[in-house]
Amino acid sequence: MSVGPGGPVGGAPTTAPQDPYALVRTRGYLKLLLVSGVIGFPICAAAFGFLALVHELEPLIYHDLPRALGFAGTPLWWPVPMLVVAGLLVGLTVRHMGGGGHEPADGLALSGAPPLSALPGVVLAALASLSFGVVLGPEAPLIALGGGLAVGAVRLLKRGLPDQTAAAVGAAGSFAAISALLGSPLLGAFLLMEVSGLGGPMLGIVLVPGLLASGLGALIFTGLGDWTGLGTFSLTLHDIPAASVPTIPEFGWALVIGLAAGFAATGVRRLARYLKGHVVRHRVPATMVMGLVVGALAVAFAAATGKPASEMLYSGQSALGSLFRDSSGYTVGALLLLLLCKGLAYCASLSAFRGGPIFPALFLGAAGGVALSHLPGLSLTAAFAMGVGAMCVGMLRLPMTSVLLATLLLGKSGLTVMPLVIVAVVVAYVVVLRLTPATAPDLPSAAPHPA
Repeated sequence: MSVGPGGPVGGAPTTAPQDPYALVRTRGYLKLLLVSGVIGFPICAAAFGFLALVHELEPLIYHDLPRALGFAGTPLWWPVPMLVVAGLLVGLTVRHMGGGGHEPADGLALSGAPPLSALPGVVLAALASLSFGVVLGPEAPLIALGGGLAVGAVRLLKRGLPDQTAAAVGAAGSFAAISALLGSPLLGAFLLMEVSGLGGPMLGIVLVPGLLASGLGALIFTGLGDWTGLGTFSLTLHDIPAASVPTIPEFGWALVIGLAAGFAATGVRRLARYLKGHVVRHRVPATMVMGLVVGALAVAFAAATGKPASEMLYSGQSALGSLFRDSSGYTVGALLLLLLCKGLAYCASLSAFRGGPIFPALFLGAAGGVALSHLPGLSLTAAFAMGVGAMCVGMLRLPMTSVLLATLLLGKSGLTVMPLVIVAVVVAYVVVLRLTPATAPDLPSAAPHPA
């Protein structure tokens, strides 16, 4: 049988291939772009306000409050009662206010924008977790806040909004909020791409509204940071030393770091999910117990090393720069103790509190890299970058995002050590997948379609 331009000659006529870009030429898509651009401004303003509130509450709880109660300074034991109180607040919020948002032990996923009625619970649970020192980051609450506000606002303006359009608007809102935090719309784009699992022409069609929202919203984020003097709260490092060209021994270390991060991340995820199974059965008391564990670990670290408990508490986002810059102030023993205490506190926080898994993973990977840099054949900058990328992919299982994050974080030096980061990330990714039990594949979701 011969084949002609229209299909097999003599056979049934074939259907012409559908134009994958036809959606872009519709008026509905132009409306979606307009809506996405408009919502970028208030979404990023709300994200900035949330991060600023967390930033203001942290010193209020750990510095101003003990002095107001008559202490000369912050007592060594102070984190214990504060984190038990955090456990009480989060447990009650989760039980009585719609779940309080995403379960961080389940990883990072775009499971759809929450309704407006659920956002107060999301914000309160996240504030009680992050401002009291729980070892989680703000990215998951920001994703929920951005998506929920975007969809809620559009639904209030237009009744009967199609679900696919709502999904596209929600993704754009989440995209804008998380991009402002990560410091780059490019990072947000890769994160959305890998989490959503979209590919081909449809990937660009879905990403463009989010890019527009994040790009315009970043102007508000930066402007508010300059106007208030608080900064942008974005993930940045300063005064990064120049990196040398990767060496053969460092490629060997990339294999070691990838293996170690893969096993460490798998252990963290399994322990967190095991603890979560007990927490969900006794939500309020179990969350208080997890707060007690985090507080006790912080006190133990501070007592053993003489360093402030704040270096073990919180997400580690603001501590990444000081860890890199002042790495010589840490002995190998102190770094190993930091890894142990913060790793266990990370597991406890993932199991019960509300927040995101990204920043603690970055910090743990960085601390592990700094500890290994004391060994021969491994430079500090390369070890730092490989640890960040490998632990990030171990916890998130997003290889492109992990490579890009570790590279952009270190600027020009990151580009130099990128080959090492790629090797470490690939090894960690394969190890994690090999250690993860097989599950039934998820059914592909329908692509967003503008009204």
